[in-house]
Amino acid sequence: MAEVNHYGTGRRKTSIARVWIRPGDGKVSINNREPDEYFPRESWVVHALEPLTTTNTKGKYNVLIKVKGGGLTGQSGAVRHGIARALLQVDDSLRQPLKAAGQLRRDSRMVERKKYGLKKARKGPQFSKR
Repeated sequence: MAEVNHYGTGRRKTSIARVWIRPGDGKVSINNREPDEYFPRESWVVHALEPLTTTNTKGKYNVLIKVKGGGLTGQSGAVRHGIARALLQVDDSLRQPLKAAGQLRRDSRMVERKKYGLKKARKGPQFSKR
């Protein structure tokens, strides 16, 4: 019998995470590396794996994650969103704790584009009277 894979896509800023969850012994792989090895800061690891601790499913599933784009903060948020969505595919009763923790909502904040005549999105050139 084939393994049952549950899939979720997570996004944050310009990062996209594709997450597959299957029953197992709790191994987590991000781009074929350990989470502690992939994310240099412990806070990024904790943030990325937060849905597993929220739902008390930390040792029950193997999680395979492919993430690309953006920086490590955005990737951490994308992984978090993807894991939360994949857990919903596994068990719909996990929706209530995930929703209460705010892990199902996509963080829609993006970098504001640079405008012409300005140095950055909102910073204008220095003003001089003479």
